[in-house]
Amino acid sequence: MSDPTAVEGMARFGIQSSNSFGVSIPKLRVLAREVGRDHLLAMRLWETGLHDARLLATMVDDPEEVTTDQMDRWVRDFDSWDVVDGSCGNLFDKTPFAVSKAKEWCKRDEEFVKRAGFVLMAELAVHDKQAQDKVFLAFLPLIIDGAADKRNFVKKAVNWSLRQIGKRNLKLNKAAVSTALKIQKIDSGAARWVASDALRELKSPRVLKRLLENKQH
Repeated sequence: MSDPTAVEGMARFGIQSSNSFGVSIPKLRVLAREVGRDHLLAMRLWETGLHDARLLATMVDDPEEVTTDQMDRWVRDFDSWDVVDGSCGNLFDKTPFAVSKAKEWCKRDEEFVKRAGFVLMAELAVHDKQAQDKVFLAFLPLIIDGAADKRNFVKKAVNWSLRQIGKRNLKLNKAAVSTALKIQKIDSGAARWVASDALRELKSPRVLKRLLENKQH
């Protein structure tokens, strides 16, 4: 199941590879489906410190058993963007603490913790179909505050969160575009990139057409 060639390629994508066997995400997902939900196993997998084991832990853990203490412990261990994204998109966004942790973590200084805050916003925008618009409107000032962070893994997450919020519905699209225009005025190369890249997608005919169609259904 391990792939030494994959390990060599991971570094090119900014993925921590020193403690990885290079098991692919599709293979880990197959294994996770076979195992099923198992909170205790997830905790043990995480404690190994192995990259692949931690990714698998995010897939098999039960969000109903996750605590805020666990989330804070795991976020302190983050050392690679893909583990951040896996934790947020496979697990954390399905917990009752997702919104509060997104708001908390996006204000932290540590690169991967801060990324986790914004990735959680993006994942909530995609996965939480029941969340009200006010949840995402409250994220927008925090996105403005984080937009000037020039660290690659942070600015990409800031951009991602803004784009996903703006693709949720027409009301949020308008709010996200307005936010991007405010970010564009910040005297920062990172902020200008966040804004211009987000505006390119949020104002695209493809996105607007889909949002209009969704409104009519």
